[in-house]
Amino acid sequence: MTATATAWDRIVSVFIWVLAGGFLVLSLSLLTILYLFVNPDRVQPLERLYCKLQLALTFNKQTQRVHPELDPDTQYIFIQNHSSHLDHVAMYTATPHFKQGIELESHFDYPFYGWFMKARGTIPVPKDRSSALDALRRAVRAEVDAGHSILGFPEGHRTTTGRVGPFYDGLFRIAIELGVPIVPVAVTGLFEVLHKGSLVIRPGHEIRVYVGKPIGTADLTDDDVACLRDRVRGVIADEVDADFAMVD
Repeated sequence: MTATATAWDRIVSVFIWVLAGGFLVLSLSLLTILYLFVNPDRVQPLERLYCKLQLALTFNKQTQRVHPELDPDTQYIFIQNHSSHLDHVAMYTATPHFKQGIELESHFDYPFYGWFMKARGTIPVPKDRSSALDALRRAVRAEVDAGHSILGFPEGHRTTTGRVGPFYDGLFRIAIELGVPIVPVAVTGLFEVLHKGSLVIRPGHEIRVYVGKPIGTADLTDDDVACLRDRVRGVIADEVDADFAMVD
């Protein structure tokens, strides 16, 4: 679904990188400093404004569909496909929930973005996979107890094709253990804007965010992990595949 970048594409992309990249550095620096004095929960209006402007500065527009059964006062684990570095920016403003993200611990070393995530309380995933699930379980429980929702990408990495890849079990196992409902989220259009293996940002696309019907986990057990995982993945993959079909 992505064409080879032309010389003009690259020129436009450099302009966008300068504009959007400068805004990112300034905004995340200010937010990181603000978190030293103010609880991130109270900074939500500024975070949402940042997300809207960051996406707007790529010269792409966003539309969204949110299932009417989504409760703004309930904590969820939002499960999303991973197609671009901008996925969380597009999705964050779709619902009013405070969503705590999950990132590889090594990403916290990135300038500005890593510092921002650490200051905000983003959940780190250790490199050691043997201890990662226990650490993730404790962190998710603490965030839910604090009244926060979780945003996770169970593919574990960005897609290289635009399609939805296999899901890891971890977040689904934790959701069942904690009894937290899961919400499937499909974001399409961002793969065409900025995808893995390319630094070219392409303007003029429509980014579509679909926030699906919450799926309860309270009555499920460990035996239901695979079924829950596949059910959630199916909802997301259907939306992504439908978008591919529409373009084709």
